[in-house]
Amino acid sequence: MKVLKKIFDPVLWLNLLGMAVVIVLLMLGVHYGLNFYTNHGEEITVPDINHKAYEDAYDILDDLGLEAVVVDTSYVRTLPPGCVLEQTPKPGAVVKSGRIIYLTINATSQPTMPLPDIIDNSSERNAKAKLIAMGFRIGETEYIPGEEGWVYGVKVNGRSYATGQQVPINALVILQVGNGQRNAADSVYQADAADYMLLEEHEENYDERAPDDDFEVIE
Repeated sequence: MKVLKKIFDPVLWLNLLGMAVVIVLLMLGVHYGLNFYTNHGEEITVPDINHKAYEDAYDILDDLGLEAVVVDTSYVRTLPPGCVLEQTPKPGAVVKSGRIIYLTINATSQPTMPLPDIIDNSSERNAKAKLIAMGFRIGETEYIPGEEGWVYGVKVNGRSYATGQQVPINALVILQVGNGQRNAADSVYQADAADYMLLEEHEENYDERAPDDDFEVIE
């Protein structure tokens, strides 16, 4: 009897009803809270902002409730400095409000790299292989008098560069290479001690020659 009395006790049922109401309210709160936090049902199509100036791209994304973040820079010579080169997510993707759009921007100045040690230290073939591996563009070789196939100089935009100087990565690099020939002006006679002795002896004999030793002119 006591058990049945407790089961049908109004206080017990009121407590159970109160607990049920609390559980239902918690579940509804979690449901609607998650929907609000995740912007459930809201869809934004990512616009195409490639090749647009960063300032314009930022305004376009901001108006849609999206955030622009620059994560990298690259360099394309034919595009304006500071424009968008790549975006992630790609154009047309469907995202939620507040989504971050990661951007790669065109550098404002052309990147450079130091000229490697190839001047008077490398053959034409090895020099070209090294430059190409570093990302340089190679122009038509300029041949000059010198040992065939040997690199004697480097020119960029008509100006000579030395080892270690910063060279624009997209510039055309011209190698000055020996053609296997030498100009007459390049040949230098190296006199030795015997030559100097002969010269001094000749000068002494000339100074000691008597006046009457002069040649007569015979008509």
